[in-house]
Amino acid sequence: MDFIQGEVLYVNKPLHWTSFSLVNKLRWKLRKTLHIKNLKVGHAGTLDPLATGVMILCTGKSTRLIESFQYQTKEYIATLELGATTPCFDLELPVDATFPTEHITRQLVDEVIPRFTGEIWQIPPVYSAVKVDGKRAYDYARDGQEVELKPKLLVIDEIEVLDFSLPVLKIRVVCSKGTYIRALARDIGIALGSGAHLTALERTRIGDVKLSDCWEIDDLVNHVEKVIIDQAAETL
Repeated sequence: MDFIQGEVLYVNKPLHWTSFSLVNKLRWKLRKTLHIKNLKVGHAGTLDPLATGVMILCTGKSTRLIESFQYQTKEYIATLELGATTPCFDLELPVDATFPTEHITRQLVDEVIPRFTGEIWQIPPVYSAVKVDGKRAYDYARDGQEVELKPKLLVIDEIEVLDFSLPVLKIRVVCSKGTYIRALARDIGIALGSGAHLTALERTRIGDVKLSDCWEIDDLVNHVEKVIIDQAAETL
């Protein structure tokens, strides 16, 4: 393996890790083991800290491939709690409002879900990295400032209901780049005449890369170190 010329690695992002911390850990291990000061390492598609699943990491010259990976179709398993919302649409912040759910039946769910397939316009969450006048939207939100985000056109290829047992709705989503599953949860809650937020999110696929293809991060950094040491020994 040649990490300077470029490698593409698949990792299962752990819960509570930021995408940056995952990249940083791999970069640190590579720089330390290779005894170099600088090395490009990047990822193809951010996951929120409370999300887990497939992340593609690229090193060296393979970072040029990041954009092509970002445009590939993604698949998620999302668990929604109906009847309650949070400001960020997941569990990062506490519940700020509750709504009735008694009227929500499986029939209503089956009627509503298909409305979110195909081309749809979606307003990103205020707690997101979308830039407004050169500033991240979440910076405005954390400062208590209101900010208007423009809707974006995206494509959702599939939504499948995996489980429905009030107040829990679990769905599988296949979608395009730029889809905020947190915002989808918000919009599904509204469409059901209630509210909703994410309690769990797992990215199970990017393009052809599945969760089963991914390393756990500790296993990966140990493997990387062993590969580099073994390669160095072979040159002696």
